[in-house]
Amino acid sequence: MPFLDHLEELRWRLIKSVLSVVVCAFVAFNFAHYLVDFVRIPLGDVKLYNIAVTGTFYAYIKLSLIVGVLAALPFVFYQLWAFIAPGLYKKERMMIIPLVLISTILFLIGAAFCFKVVLPVSFAFLIGFAGEQIENTITIGSYISFVGLLLMAFGFGFQMPLLSYFLGKIGIINSKMLSKGRRYAIVVILVVGAIITPPDVFTQLLLAVPLYFLYEVSIIVVRITQRDKNKD
Repeated sequence: MPFLDHLEELRWRLIKSVLSVVVCAFVAFNFAHYLVDFVRIPLGDVKLYNIAVTGTFYAYIKLSLIVGVLAALPFVFYQLWAFIAPGLYKKERMMIIPLVLISTILFLIGAAFCFKVVLPVSFAFLIGFAGEQIENTITIGSYISFVGLLLMAFGFGFQMPLLSYFLGKIGIINSKMLSKGRRYAIVVILVVGAIITPPDVFTQLLLAVPLYFLYEVSIIVVRITQRDKNKD
């Protein structure tokens, strides 16, 4: 397929992906009140405040978009793998549906780990850090932005083994390269954790430790991929 045709196909797949997110977000907006009650769970009894006339409205839109991305993930991942498929062997193209399912499951596992473990611990530390002499005023907009950022970070971070599988399959990386790069990987993971998470070491480690574990899993995945490739 000519290069311009590839670009045209990519453009249409991106358009379809964006439209799927918009449609899912529109549906989610109709349930925004219930969604806010759900995402407040990690906060416990802490109240959220609105300090702007349009604050709640924009917060609901933001939350709806986050939910829209989550709901549209299977379709978005399918578009991604379907775009890549023409460059794969026939046997590998048959793996598109399983890969879409694995991508979605890994993302949801990462997001669930963040929601059930990281967020409650982070809020307990950050809110308690102020002490009794300072009253926390957490706005609904800042809270949803914070939650959305961490959910996406953990969700996409948990895609590492699958991304490594693909890069190993096309020969860009190998297990020896990843094994030698452990020290650099640790530094990169810690830097990413410091940028994404709040400025406390404990929360950064809650992101860094699972990511490093996934890095080790990625080495095993690439090693198996190489072995299968050599057999073929």
